[in-house]
Amino acid sequence: MHKFLELYEYVLKLAGHARAKYYLFILSVAESSFFPIPPDVMLLPMCLSKPTKAWRFALITTIGSVLGGIIGYLIGIYAFGFIEPYLYDWGYMPAYERAVIWFKEWGFWAVFIAGFSPIPYKVFTIAGGVLVMPLLPFILASIIGRGARFYLVALFVIMFGKKADELIRKHMSKLVWGLTILIFMSLILYKYY
Repeated sequence: MHKFLELYEYVLKLAGHARAKYYLFILSVAESSFFPIPPDVMLLPMCLSKPTKAWRFALITTIGSVLGGIIGYLIGIYAFGFIEPYLYDWGYMPAYERAVIWFKEWGFWAVFIAGFSPIPYKVFTIAGGVLVMPLLPFILASIIGRGARFYLVALFVIMFGKKADELIRKHMSKLVWGLTILIFMSLILYKYY
């Protein structure tokens, strides 16, 4: 856990760097395929420091995240045997097994919900590759899900300014889970009624 906190602190420092937008892009790519720190950790302070660029930062994060999702998808297709032990070691195997079940049941919507919610998106990108989900719906669901998540952070900063940090830290998890449950329940109602 100590190493995770060191990584977290390092990512926060990068948010203030002159080349922060490049680091944000790299973090977004990495997180969607293998890295444990979500890009929101860097996106939020960058948006707070330059609110006029919040939409641009959300776009950079979304593009990087979707590209990382495609890398995760390719890992699932071509290198699952290699990374499977790491899924066990890092504690992601239960989430991966859940992702496989969700994919079989929901397909496109599983990627969308994972992209938007605090569920580990990287697990779903890998599962999408393992199950050879059609690539175009995978990319579309990733764009919508990840974009919604990151643009929501930018919107909060634009609407609430510096107070957004406190609000996001205090309520973002509840808001995201609430919206995720609402979307999931809507899908269930749609599917069965």
